[in-house]
Amino acid sequence: MPVKVSVVVPVYNPGPYIEECVASMLRQTLPPDEFEVIFVDDGSTDATPARLDALAAEHPHISVIHQENSGWSGKPRNVGIEASRGEFVMFVDNDDHLGDEALERMYAYGVANDADVVVGKMAGKGRPVPVELFRRNRPRATVADAPLIDSLTPHKMLRRAFLERTGLRFPEGRRRLEDHVFVTEAYLRADNVSVLGDYVCYYHVKREDAANAGFQRFEPVGYFKNLREALDVVERYTEPGPLRDRLLRRWLRVEMVERMSGRRLLAMPDDYRRELLREMHAVVVERFGPGVATGLRPDQRIVAALIREDRYDDLVAYAEWETGVRPRAVPTAVEWQEGTLRVRFTAEYHGPDGALTVDPDAPRPAADGAPADLTEAARRLAAAAAEGFEDARADLVLRDRRTAASFFQPVEVTRERVPAGDGRIRLVLRGTATVDPAGAAGGAALSGGLWDAYVRVSLGGWTKECRLGPAPERAAALPPAGLVAGRVVLPYWTKRYRNFSLDVNRAVRSLGLHRLTPADAAVSDTDVLTVALPLHVPDTTDVAVRLTDTASGRALDRAAVLTPADGAHALLEAALPSDDLRNTTWRTDLRPSDGRVLALPLLLRAGRTRGAVEVTRGAPAGLLRRVLRGARRLLGAVRGRTGRTTTTRRA
Repeated sequence: MPVKVSVVVPVYNPGPYIEECVASMLRQTLPPDEFEVIFVDDGSTDATPARLDALAAEHPHISVIHQENSGWSGKPRNVGIEASRGEFVMFVDNDDHLGDEALERMYAYGVANDADVVVGKMAGKGRPVPVELFRRNRPRATVADAPLIDSLTPHKMLRRAFLERTGLRFPEGRRRLEDHVFVTEAYLRADNVSVLGDYVCYYHVKREDAANAGFQRFEPVGYFKNLREALDVVERYTEPGPLRDRLLRRWLRVEMVERMSGRRLLAMPDDYRRELLREMHAVVVERFGPGVATGLRPDQRIVAALIREDRYDDLVAYAEWETGVRPRAVPTAVEWQEGTLRVRFTAEYHGPDGALTVDPDAPRPAADGAPADLTEAARRLAAAAAEGFEDARADLVLRDRRTAASFFQPVEVTRERVPAGDGRIRLVLRGTATVDPAGAAGGAALSGGLWDAYVRVSLGGWTKECRLGPAPERAAALPPAGLVAGRVVLPYWTKRYRNFSLDVNRAVRSLGLHRLTPADAAVSDTDVLTVALPLHVPDTTDVAVRLTDTASGRALDRAAVLTPADGAHALLEAALPSDDLRNTTWRTDLRPSDGRVLALPLLLRAGRTRGAVEVTRGAPAGLLRRVLRGARRLLGAVRGRTGRTTTTRRA
């Protein structure tokens, strides 16, 4: 069968960090005879070569190429291209991994859209990824109508015929930014680029030892020499004008402005910051016309102007001030509505002294050039915030705590100017997000795990994100768990910071079921068990009830239904097998369709005659464990004192 995808993995001394990469290749839903994995070992000196050889011996679709160390990833990737047989070539780093359906989905998407380049949604585990690019699917994207230029890592799928037609290859040798040169040219020469945004295809992982190549401090002279080569590609394939300026702006923003801003700048040693500024200043003066910086956000334009004017002390002072400016998002209400969570919140920017305020009547300062001092910089940003307030935005993003997969949720935003005294106002965003657990993960249901809520606030030129929280001390109680799309979804405040999160299919004791009493349940004359549960269900839901004999352990499963009683309660109804219940005591468990077990602290005591069933309360599991532990401690103390166990028999 023809090979659909060739996965090329450059390898150099990854140690145990390659294991998740390997595991993800073996988990792919694309059949093994439809893709190949080519590991190119670039002279590793650890145990990896032997590990890969053993892997290749076991799996026919995996091969290994060994070569002398070349110094960087460019040559191993090129060697992999030459050895590839697939219709598409996918590049993966040895310390990252793929989503299980990545190859199957990206290949199908590329074929369906006749794409030369397919960009799969990324999740950054300790590493930044271009979140805005993956807000939605983009079947046909270009650098002119999508933020493609924000994603220049090599982790893409490219049509092999396109690589052969263009002769496109990675720069080789010990150098930086070889991926920028390669990916930028691919974007500019491709007939079509497709962005798959509804499934996480690639997990970009920061290693625990922080030994990823991208986290190593670089030598500024060589780095910015290599950066100029990426700028050369843009100038080779575009004409002077707005599009070229917008593309060049990416390097000014990411490689220069962001490095010379906030905590990132302040964390560097003084001598290294000065060396970076010297090289950045040279590139800005040499390569960037006035149109490049014009499209930056107001705060970024300030930093760019200070770089151009080589004002080191002012850059440091501005970074110290700007680190104190951050968004805050406060949850105001959370409720279930027909299977969806409505999450209401307010968001605004705060500084070291509290909420930022603006004077709407103040004259607008000049926006061009570097500000004379911090006061002028602050006035510029305040004016930009007031002027652009009608376009301000607050997005709610759910992020999987384990994988860092992020998904935007629909939000309705209103904007309010709140008087703050002395003629000044606060700029407050009020949002209502709709979270549908059945489709909140890019159209798919939320997977089991913990999902944290973040709010991205775009206001006054800033776009920053923060956790949704902390909840006010007197915040209204959160709604109960919901059973939606076969998943148990529990809204909760995190214990330490009172931020808003969702627990999907994990919580059991926190659902509130342990607080049930016999008054919440009844058995009718027709042997129908009815229990009022603190659980939201959007409509009638089929479940099961398991009855377990407390003496023998024998279990009986009965079909049951949950029906909505109100927004915070559901009614469980199950027909009891009365002939099998006589003269026994039964534990009760609720079992949704996904196989989870939700223990109910209710016992059914059945008498000798039909219909004589009483609902009582069993000892909570936690209490039972504590009693048993206490009994063991007491028994141990007795043994310790007597050296033997004494048994007393009743005559």
